[in-house]
Amino acid sequence: MTFSFDPEIGAVLAAQAEMMAGMDIILPERGDALGLRASTDAQFGPIFAQLPETPDVDMRSFSVSAKDGTGIEVRWYTKAGSSPGSAVVYAHGGGMICGSAELYDPLVRYYVGLTGVPFMSVDYRLSPEFPGTTLAEDTFAGIAWLFDHAAEMGVDPGRIAIMGDSGGGGVAAAAAILARDRGLRLAKQVLIYPMLDDRNTEPDPHLAATAVWTYDNNYTGWKALLGDGLGQSSVSPASAPARLTDFASLAPAYIEVGEMDIFRDESVGYASKLWGVGVSCELHVHPGSPHAHDYMNFGAAVTTRCIADRTRVITAI
Repeated sequence: MTFSFDPEIGAVLAAQAEMMAGMDIILPERGDALGLRASTDAQFGPIFAQLPETPDVDMRSFSVSAKDGTGIEVRWYTKAGSSPGSAVVYAHGGGMICGSAELYDPLVRYYVGLTGVPFMSVDYRLSPEFPGTTLAEDTFAGIAWLFDHAAEMGVDPGRIAIMGDSGGGGVAAAAAILARDRGLRLAKQVLIYPMLDDRNTEPDPHLAATAVWTYDNNYTGWKALLGDGLGQSSVSPASAPARLTDFASLAPAYIEVGEMDIFRDESVGYASKLWGVGVSCELHVHPGSPHAHDYMNFGAAVTTRCIADRTRVITAI
């Protein structure tokens, strides 16, 4: 018996396949990072247009200095009448090569509207233009800025978390490693189907045929980030967090992934390594769910469960 899609997710995928049948669609070739960026970024607008409007959420933009002195935009979102004292630094998704704080604006507003917790969305630089540890360093710069300005932002420095999805989940995990190594104690790391391991490019026969984020896409993202270093022993955990050997004292984690996601095994492995050194980790593996299943149907029962769990975790920070 092979895996099968959750019925509500499968119905959406079947409708998409029927709509695209007969269309002359040219997919980016393996290794074409800019082509994959263009095709992926074009999908974010229609996806996030499904979300409800959040008129009670305000946003201010700041510039923080990255490790190399470059100014990085961070967006500070707050809900009117809410001041919980906690905050979340958010790393948008996009496979290390796509996405932006602007494209993710509706989703971040949605989380803030649901939870009342302020979010800082970091517009970290992307590969291939900025490879290696740049993405994590940019995101860490946002974390460090928030710690330095916690009092003026109404935030308790003991209640700052990092969160990200997909490629941003990997960036968030890497930034959490940098925070630990540099003496900043995060309250939580919330990793939504995170992209953690550059060695995950060999197709699993049980997953490859139905993969939404494909093994070719994964190769393209990691190759853009790591270049000729892809798969080599020299890869830094600040680029690929699964390369970490010392998990002690990392922030407690919440990790969520689908059973049919090619990131499933690396997510489970990451949780296991956290448990192995006594770091608390709440892990959810959702049956019948592929990568980014929640974006396919925000009204599906599995998505409702995921959003409820994320809301619970965020509000508890």
